[in-house]
Amino acid sequence: MTKQKLAVVAIGGNSLIKNKAHQTIEDQYQAAKETTYHIADMVEQGWDIAIGHGNGPQVGFILRRSEIAAKVEGLHEVPLDVCGADSQGAIGYALQQTLQNELYQRNIKKKVVTIITQVLVDKDDPAFKNPTKPIGGFMDAEEAKRREREQGWSIVEDAGRGWRRVVASPKPKEIVELESVQTILNQGIITITVGGGGIPVIDPGDGNYEGTAAVIDKDFASSLLAQNIGADLFVISTAVEKVALNFGKPDEKWLDQMTLAEAKAYLAEGIHFAKGSMAPKIEAIIWFLENGGKKALITNPENIGRALKGETGTWIVP
Repeated sequence: MTKQKLAVVAIGGNSLIKNKAHQTIEDQYQAAKETTYHIADMVEQGWDIAIGHGNGPQVGFILRRSEIAAKVEGLHEVPLDVCGADSQGAIGYALQQTLQNELYQRNIKKKVVTIITQVLVDKDDPAFKNPTKPIGGFMDAEEAKRREREQGWSIVEDAGRGWRRVVASPKPKEIVELESVQTILNQGIITITVGGGGIPVIDPGDGNYEGTAAVIDKDFASSLLAQNIGADLFVISTAVEKVALNFGKPDEKWLDQMTLAEAKAYLAEGIHFAKGSMAPKIEAIIWFLENGGKKALITNPENIGRALKGETGTWIVP
């Protein structure tokens, strides 16, 4: 019996929101349907799959609803780690239902499941001393000072638009539910996990887990997942068909392939990959390949099938 090929596919949270005119749950469901159609192409080509996804915009919406409800109705606010859990359930629901439906239409007998996943981070990670990720809505100076004083929030002024809370983005250390994920994958079930980079938890020192106000990069969490389960392929599904050097400049050059050494060199130059977009993806892939990964692919959802046939996408190899 031939062993199935195993891939981790990381989907951006922004890929579920086309633009500002299409942000409703129904719009996101339709976007999920379009994305999972292309993941079904992978299944049809013989891949077992674990899916990771982003959740930035969705957590932002949950936080805003919470903030507005607290101001208008006096309801309790939702902590950030719980917002992450909420988004894992909602996004997982959309992905698993649309993918299950597509597989049924293709007469492919595979099940899909979502695991609410915690990811352990180091409570002493340097990121906690320098929070940089803005979350939630804008505040005036008075509210910002009150939140800082009463709730211990880190607050920054955001380009003249008001004050915002910032939280840490620590590196993922351990996927708490890894054994469960592995068990389900071994049954040939497509598994949606480490949603939004996972719910960040710390060990306060007594061996227990405790949620913390932070955000974990979903590409790093998906990279850790790919390493831990021995994935044959790590796919980052993003907004571009290929990776480019000098992106957006007159001497822009699209890449079909690069080696690990080339990826590290291009990253070190600091001019090719934007810090907030492509750089973390390249870093996550470097981490995967340096820890035994076989190959990685960056492309957009609609070209995953073609890329797996060698027709497009950027491949990164050891």
